[in-house]
Amino acid sequence: MVDVVRHDVVIVGGGGAGLRAAIAVVEADPTASVALVSKVYPMRSHTVSAEGGAAAVARADDSLEMHGYDTVKGSDFLGDQDVIQYFVEEAPKELSQLERWGCPFSRNEDGTVSTRAFGGMTTKRTWYATDKIGFHMLHALFQTSMKYDNIVRLDEHFVTKLLVEDGQCGGVAALDVRTGEMKAILGRSVILCTGGGGKVWPFTTNGNIKTGDGMALAYREGVPLKDMEFVQYHPTGLPGTGILITEATRGEGGYLINSEGERFLTTRDYGVGTKAELGPRDMISRAIMLEVRAGRGIKVPGKVGEYAHLDLRHLGEEIIDSRLPFVRELSRTYANVDPVHEPIPIRPVLHYMMGGVDVDIDGKANLDGLYAAGETACVSLNGANRLGSNSLTECLVFGARAGQHAIAQSKDTSEIAESKLVAQADAEGGRIADLRGKKAGSETISGVRETLNDIMEEGTGVYRDQTRMAKAVTDLAALRARYDAISLSDTSKVFNTEILAMMELRNLLDVAETVATGAVNRKESRGAHACEDFPDRDDENYLHHSLVYREESGTRFDTKPVTLGKWEPVLRSY
Repeated sequence: MVDVVRHDVVIVGGGGAGLRAAIAVVEADPTASVALVSKVYPMRSHTVSAEGGAAAVARADDSLEMHGYDTVKGSDFLGDQDVIQYFVEEAPKELSQLERWGCPFSRNEDGTVSTRAFGGMTTKRTWYATDKIGFHMLHALFQTSMKYDNIVRLDEHFVTKLLVEDGQCGGVAALDVRTGEMKAILGRSVILCTGGGGKVWPFTTNGNIKTGDGMALAYREGVPLKDMEFVQYHPTGLPGTGILITEATRGEGGYLINSEGERFLTTRDYGVGTKAELGPRDMISRAIMLEVRAGRGIKVPGKVGEYAHLDLRHLGEEIIDSRLPFVRELSRTYANVDPVHEPIPIRPVLHYMMGGVDVDIDGKANLDGLYAAGETACVSLNGANRLGSNSLTECLVFGARAGQHAIAQSKDTSEIAESKLVAQADAEGGRIADLRGKKAGSETISGVRETLNDIMEEGTGVYRDQTRMAKAVTDLAALRARYDAISLSDTSKVFNTEILAMMELRNLLDVAETVATGAVNRKESRGAHACEDFPDRDDENYLHHSLVYREESGTRFDTKPVTLGKWEPVLRSY
């Protein structure tokens, strides 16, 4: 039999959104019990790697109206405007709260919080802590969560299934990585905060833990994933490794140059206008790709391909060391260049997923008792393209809201019969046990994963077309059979990382399926979805959200309307 524990709210994921949700639950109800379930120690969550900053209105030359419109326009008018309005109103409150919890934001000489420019923003509204905001933000949240004895951490527990009975989510089945035992973690509501799935692609800023776990868990229970075709390529990743060079470099005045030493964003028409390097990420990523196509890329051997240069030399050593010290460290360590004296090689790299679990403004999915927040969720803040520095604030704003609504909902929810949920967890434990040392065929985890990466890079990269996207859908369906033929060798229960990799690969395949399905059904170009055979935005036919469902017969595609407001769609130019 499986171990059984019961809490009021179960949160899956220990990063920024998960920690903020946990704190919100116990602030709303000091008697509530929260299980914080994470496959890694919370300070190893991917939030820790964020560099640039978090967006909120803080200056006299800024306003909620400006932040709202920048976000709507950045989303290529696919963001839900009621969600965006709520977000910009709550953002300053959340960042101020985070500072009171100990986040050491950089300060101006007069003591006010420092802000820097980020792409697509009309003024400097990105709060930062040099270039290590994620590290400091996660520390503040984690240490604050430790004040509450009723937040119970279950570190190194990998959730493999949502426990659902009669249309209601009543907990999760989780594998204790340290012992190999399955647990039934029961609760009246569950919040998914597991981040994105960047490891679907081969060249990404995402760490190895970003395997789309929460998205896949919901998808397998019939919850639709929304707007999955919109995946963001960050313009400045280090070739070969995918390590992120933060947008803060351009916010501080960095230039992008080609092989001819030309600052091409100012000399050629790539739609960014006078914003140049501070244009939105989707536009700048495409500009770099077009420079490479035109023969002005900097050539390197191997799969790394061609790249451009990010030039910070004119900023000087004092500014680089005081405001971008981590960028200098990363460049020296992983690119063997010192940005004080040499330009940094960069190329577009998969960074973020605008899509996710379809939730409403409260973070609630269409399955009773299930919520999601952060990159796992698609509350429709980011639409077709996320503006840099909105995502960390999103984790706070909607992590808090999901936590508040999850505990309120749980009080009105009757408990599901424990025996039914435990039986599901027990069956899931048997399934996992059968995987250990399973001899199914000649396939390997790495072989299937590399094929998955190749399919998605070819079919859903910076530029796409209908032929390649349709082929990706077909190839992914065939790859399912290869996954079933994977053989495993590790029969141990304790820290069986082969089992984890096998289950993560299953999640990656599910996420990839929704991305390709959403992409092939959008015959236009909008935001990060650049379809070369349909190069224009088509508001008449495609101003809608995409929904992909998993059903017994396979995937099902559907749509839902975008919530518009005072800002009507116009041509997106800068």
